[in-house]
Amino acid sequence: MKNTALTKTHEALGAKMVPFAGYLMPVSYEGVNAEHETVRKAVGVFDVSHMGEFLIEGPNALALIQKVTSNDASKLTVGKAQYSYFPNESGGIVDDLIVYRIEEEVYLLVVNASNIQKDWDHISGYNKNIGAKLRNISENYSLLAIQGPKAVESMQSLTSVDLSAIKFYNFVVGDFAGIEHVIISATGYTGSGGFEIYCKNEEVKQIWDSVLAAGANYGIKPIGLAARDTLRLEMGYCLYGNDINEETSPLEAGLGWITKFSKDFVNSEALAKEKEKAPKQKLIAFELVEKGIPRQGYDITDGEGNKIGFVTSGTMSPSLNKGIGLGYVPSALSESGSEIHIQIRKNNIKAKVVKLPFYKV
Repeated sequence: MKNTALTKTHEALGAKMVPFAGYLMPVSYEGVNAEHETVRKAVGVFDVSHMGEFLIEGPNALALIQKVTSNDASKLTVGKAQYSYFPNESGGIVDDLIVYRIEEEVYLLVVNASNIQKDWDHISGYNKNIGAKLRNISENYSLLAIQGPKAVESMQSLTSVDLSAIKFYNFVVGDFAGIEHVIISATGYTGSGGFEIYCKNEEVKQIWDSVLAAGANYGIKPIGLAARDTLRLEMGYCLYGNDINEETSPLEAGLGWITKFSKDFVNSEALAKEKEKAPKQKLIAFELVEKGIPRQGYDITDGEGNKIGFVTSGTMSPSLNKGIGLGYVPSALSESGSEIHIQIRKNNIKAKVVKLPFYKV
């Protein structure tokens, strides 16, 4: 089990630590609902240093990224980031990721912790014929996510960068908490604003301590991965391993908007053909009309006990105080307002398809 550079810090703060994606990670400190509310109303800080980071450099860097990712990275200028995914050869998804253009010929790829080695092997295989320079820097870098409506105000004293000027899916390289040349980005996974700090492992403790000190008058608290999951689900953001995986179609998962057929990429021909046909199923958002808590793996039924789909993510929404979830159903039942049922133990609980996000700011 790997540790982040802050594992002992979390333990000293009384965090409940659990194995996650090969790392020992803080799942909660004072409880998921309280931590969730902190991020929605004030500001919280997450240690998400388990995420993977790859540098792709040189004159062939863009060519490799264009081949292995679904989105059009040629649209990126320095200082901008892009959500994308790695298609596999069989119609599924290797991983979803964020691509940052750091310099003209330098890109940073941020991937999910559980997929670091798989993603590295996947990219390296295609790079044999392209020849970009690849570096896996995951073990050397840390990542903090400072999230919430008070994030900018509370952290501005730590940097000469105008935090309020960093637009969504943009970033700057600047000073933060006395450390030079960190990446400050705005690609939040919570829906409550804020930004992320990428730094070296030996720098992260200084930054963590400074962040908690600067945010003390704003109600800042450390936040665990459990609240990160409820926050992202209220926005309807996909989680790899739950809502998308090697077998799920990116088009059925609603990722057509980051699938750009203006270029040639892995499995693009087959995906283009799939797009021409009506999808058999779609990933939908639903909320329970009756009391209950949906969970991953529960059956979605037609109300008479006949299975028609399955839940991929589900929880009791702390913000809305109702059961919400994502799941795959036949396309005919994917329209907003459609009635479905969730099989919770022996009960068929009525639910309805809704538009995302669940939580509206």
